[in-house]
Amino acid sequence: MRVAHVITRLIVGGAQGNTIASVLGLRRKAELEVDLISGPSTGPEGSLEPMVSSIPHLLTIVPELVRPVHPWKDWAAFRRLAVIFRERSPALVHTHSGKAGILGRLAAARAGVPIIVHTIHGPSFGSFQNSGANALFAMAERHAAQFTTHFVAVAEAMKQQYLAAGIGKPQQYTKIFSGFDVGPFLSATNDPQLRARFGLTAEDIVVGKIARLFKLKGHDDLFAVAPALVRSCPQVRFLLIGDGPWRARFERRARSFGLQKHFVFAGLIPPQEIPRLVGIIDLLVHLSVRESLPRALPQALAAGRPVISYDCAGAKEVCFDNKTGFLLRPGDLSGLRDRLLQLARDPALRKRFGQHGREFVREQFSAERMVDDLHQLYLRLTRRQPK
Repeated sequence: MRVAHVITRLIVGGAQGNTIASVLGLRRKAELEVDLISGPSTGPEGSLEPMVSSIPHLLTIVPELVRPVHPWKDWAAFRRLAVIFRERSPALVHTHSGKAGILGRLAAARAGVPIIVHTIHGPSFGSFQNSGANALFAMAERHAAQFTTHFVAVAEAMKQQYLAAGIGKPQQYTKIFSGFDVGPFLSATNDPQLRARFGLTAEDIVVGKIARLFKLKGHDDLFAVAPALVRSCPQVRFLLIGDGPWRARFERRARSFGLQKHFVFAGLIPPQEIPRLVGIIDLLVHLSVRESLPRALPQALAAGRPVISYDCAGAKEVCFDNKTGFLLRPGDLSGLRDRLLQLARDPALRKRFGQHGREFVREQFSAERMVDDLHQLYLRLTRRQPK
């Protein structure tokens, strides 16, 4: 059976890592031939293309498939995708991300592809944007849903949000956690030499945050509580892993607070190096208000590190309050400060939360389990098709 996966771009990110892990794992299934189609991977986030570009006959780049709305390029991308599907005749097209999710499904339907699957990695509409944009994106999703055989939701919260918006029917949804290679995180250690490379000492309590340095990721809230937290616990340091257009802004803010020694900007880190950096943190904080189920949370838990997260979308499906970490109402700055201080001062609590989290993630988030679940879904959908 031939399967084509389509994504808007292969930047460094959770949806992109999920897609690549899925494609590479599914290629090892004897009865599957798997293609990957993407737009160009431009932007300051870095690119995952090298992970797949050297594999013969795997990756096809569609130059017109770009993230911003661009009517001419969008039409050209739609037509190009339809041509590719007609030429290759996949039995199943599996789309990812917003732009590729819409154009890919419509093009697959135009080309007569019998099974069309879409993974919801994150919401395209919600409280993070204005009502006009929400109405437009929800309308586009409802239209594309008419041509969608099945949805994969990486969190139950995504399924419920899309159903509430009138997108699909309950029986069209399957939840499959976004798996990853948990081994390097399970074996991550608190390497003193790596700490020293980032100016961190063995005595520092390191609060990690893995996120693009941009809006909606919650860095402003972390900066808001940092002065009081450092006054109460001077050993606290913040390790910001990631890059983005707001880096200079955040660096200025750290200086304006006199906290430049407490904020470490690690920059863009290759995905294979993330487990080592997670190993040198003491806890992870995740404050994004636009996510499905952020990969940073199970990654930290796999390394035995507790988490603090806003109760946004699927975070509560892995951040179990008072068991693997603390779950807070979005914008609860006093709660954020108090919980950070509590974990900073209580190594035994950090260890207990981390152990609970590691056991859960080891069972639920392996890449192998995700690939097997996708494979079984494909087989079920294929059996339902009329002969």
